[in-house]
Amino acid sequence: MGTNYKHLSCEERTMIQLSLEHGCTLRAIARSVQRAPSSISRELKRNGWSNPAMAPRKRGRPVLAGGYRAPCAQQRADALTRTARCPSRLAQDGPLWGHVERLLRQHHSPEQIAGILCRMHPDEPTLQVSHETIYTALYAMPRGELRSELIACLRQARKSRRPRARGEDRRGTIPNMVSIHMRPPEIDERVIPGHWEGDLIKGARNASAVGTLVERTTLFVALARMESATADAAVTGFGTVLNRIDAQRRLSLTYDQGREMAQHERLSEMTGINVYFADPHSPWQQGINENTNGLLRQYFPKGTNLSGFTQDQLDAVAWQLNTRPRKSLDWKCPAELFMPESFNFFEHHHQLVALRT
Repeated sequence: MGTNYKHLSCEERTMIQLSLEHGCTLRAIARSVQRAPSSISRELKRNGWSNPAMAPRKRGRPVLAGGYRAPCAQQRADALTRTARCPSRLAQDGPLWGHVERLLRQHHSPEQIAGILCRMHPDEPTLQVSHETIYTALYAMPRGELRSELIACLRQARKSRRPRARGEDRRGTIPNMVSIHMRPPEIDERVIPGHWEGDLIKGARNASAVGTLVERTTLFVALARMESATADAAVTGFGTVLNRIDAQRRLSLTYDQGREMAQHERLSEMTGINVYFADPHSPWQQGINENTNGLLRQYFPKGTNLSGFTQDQLDAVAWQLNTRPRKSLDWKCPAELFMPESFNFFEHHHQLVALRT
């Protein structure tokens, strides 16, 4: 039901009882009140309902509706709504809060505190607490001096906690993106050159970046200088490099759902290339580019400031990769396959050839 779920009303419970008395099935009842069958099943079980058809036969009249009564069910639900839930283990007047506060002020992390409490009270679960509970208690505190002091004791000391939900992509939606599953089958076959995979490699503290492009059939590499990792910089960098390549060999580009490709329509208009987007958290859909980025780390180690490289220097690095024999290409070079009409391996292996037309 998600966040729009509402508890059963008195009218719905009355409808459930009447439907049971008329012998309706659970699924029929669920359709009549527009609820999930599981919601009806749980409502009946929590109120002591049993299926009369499954009960052993006894003398006398059968119990109507299996014992379910709407007024009693509503009264029970109202009482549970007014009843307070279990108090938090980290209530400020509880037995654990003093220990947690003291350890926080000693600059222990919540995970360390959870481990300490587990060792102190191995046989008393009520005196143990998880690190997630500690984080939740800290950020749920009312604003004030105490909250500021304790959050300042954390490693990052962030004023608000970043979302940590798994399986949920929070990068936002790229407008009008075309999924990789809509890609023509000839791209997967890797027979016709001109289909590329793209990505960024980041520099120190993610403050600089270099765009990487790899042709899927020949493994030909092109590198693009980026002023930053923004969408504008990506369009300018990738567009400049792609426009140096013949139009017949820049047919498509497969990219992940990074926000730097938010202006992919502009890139398509500038270069004529079709852009497809891989699924979130699916690096194997761009395996060639992932492998190439690993090779490029030999030239651009992690922690390097990439903003200092000129486009000529990036071209030189790309050419070294493009003139390197590859096992997957039967020991041929990417440049030998990508530009066979102008490449002679024995003449150009030790020369630096500009990629610009």
